[in-house]
Amino acid sequence: MTVAVTGATGLLGRHVLDELLGRGLEPGQLRAVGRNTTVLDALDAELGIDTVQAAYDAPETLVPAFDGVSTVVLISSSEAGRRIGQHRNVIAAARAAGVERLVYTSLLHADRKQISLAAEHEATEELIAESGLPATILRNGWFSENYLGALQQAGTTGIHLTSVGDGLVASASRRDYAAAAAVAALEDTHAERTYELSGDVAWPQTELVSAFGSILGREVELRQLSRDEHAAALTESGLDPAVVQFLVGIDASCRAGALADTTGDLSRLTGRPTTPLADTLREGHATAA
Repeated sequence: MTVAVTGATGLLGRHVLDELLGRGLEPGQLRAVGRNTTVLDALDAELGIDTVQAAYDAPETLVPAFDGVSTVVLISSSEAGRRIGQHRNVIAAARAAGVERLVYTSLLHADRKQISLAAEHEATEELIAESGLPATILRNGWFSENYLGALQQAGTTGIHLTSVGDGLVASASRRDYAAAAAVAALEDTHAERTYELSGDVAWPQTELVSAFGSILGREVELRQLSRDEHAAALTESGLDPAVVQFLVGIDASCRAGALADTTGDLSRLTGRPTTPLADTLREGHATAA
């Protein structure tokens, strides 16, 4: 077995590499595929794995990157609005290279279209089905690390602004989701299955703010706003209008419960409980300090 991980120079990709090696895959059976040559060189030096520079937008680089590979872990592109074409290139290259199985990191309940990001993920799932390649679809929920920026802001202002209301979020750490990807890649029993992955605990904003306060060593005020008020506050802070709409849209989805499901799939796949929110935030904050 040889496993290739695309997007390997990103945050999730690096965790997937570590999890694959930690679960017994030999360095000679692992290939890191990514764009950043500096990071690829470091991965080669640190882990002793094969590395290949390739890009989702450059299909001519992808077929050689998958040569001799049995399983491709397709980590979804970070470029919203361009994912479908980019993922199509990866899927086509995998077929052309004779890859036996794909593992794709999708979005929790992508087929329900409750989140603006869902459409591109659902379209990718359809492309994979049309390709005829056996696949494991991992519909990832929210990353706890997504709140590190808000934690930093709270450290400056003492306030956490949100329009989530009473909505709950069942987040998990990148490392948790990476472990699921590693298991799915290593075990053929997960072929042709779709998993809805999320944290074991769905938490409210009050718990998030409590974690902020504990980590920062100061009181943090939770300030709940309407969607319009939140958009105005973010705009006033200098954010680009497109970013503002994305952020308030995510909060609206959370308020509606789009990221609240505690399916249990993630902890069952990895064989361990998901990482508590506060632990992930504390580690990320210490690393950034």
